[in-house]
Amino acid sequence: MTNALLEETIKASDVAAFLRRHPGFLSDYPDLATLLTLPREQGAVASLAAYQLQALRDKNTELERKLAELATIAEENERLMQRVHELNVAVLRANTPSVAARSVVTRLSEDFDADQVRLVLFGPLTLPPADWLMLEPNGRAAMPEFTDFLAHHEPISGRLSADRLHRLFGAQADHIKSAALLPLGEFGLLALGSRDQDHFQPGMGTVFLKMIAASVTAALARMQDGA
Repeated sequence: MTNALLEETIKASDVAAFLRRHPGFLSDYPDLATLLTLPREQGAVASLAAYQLQALRDKNTELERKLAELATIAEENERLMQRVHELNVAVLRANTPSVAARSVVTRLSEDFDADQVRLVLFGPLTLPPADWLMLEPNGRAAMPEFTDFLAHHEPISGRLSADRLHRLFGAQADHIKSAALLPLGEFGLLALGSRDQDHFQPGMGTVFLKMIAASVTAALARMQDGA
């Protein structure tokens, strides 16, 4: 009933008059422009046809941009997967705990562009001294700065607080602008530091960080079983 009444009271000329008074109407409702059916005659509708064409071009451009962005992400994920695979292979080939640990640190430094790497070990596992190795026989209790992090069992990345940086990197702490922390279960934790503040960003690549953590944790378990 209401629709019929509207059809009787609103005429095409009223709509045309409204559009003449509001020439920017289609800018506010661009979806309407793409739905309109245009006559084949040239002249008055030419500008509207151009508007529709430009709207479609803009939409295609945005879709192409998103597609290119997805392709870039896919390529980067493929590279990261390859690096994780190479890390796993290096650990499996190691014939001693010392070689396994050194292989992990070397791969993380070279393949993941980490300027500093710290492997923090709790408990009975012992390795030869190295500048990247920190032994904490008292375990978690000796590192109160990381209590919350270790309790959640999830990797984190981004900027670390000054006390965490100094605890991990010592004299190099002032040069570390972003970092990634990986929990290694009962064995300890792994820290990657970068001089680039944008290298390790919050939420970036958590799946790959978890994969790296799982690989290193498995290697440490193997070391412990072979000790």
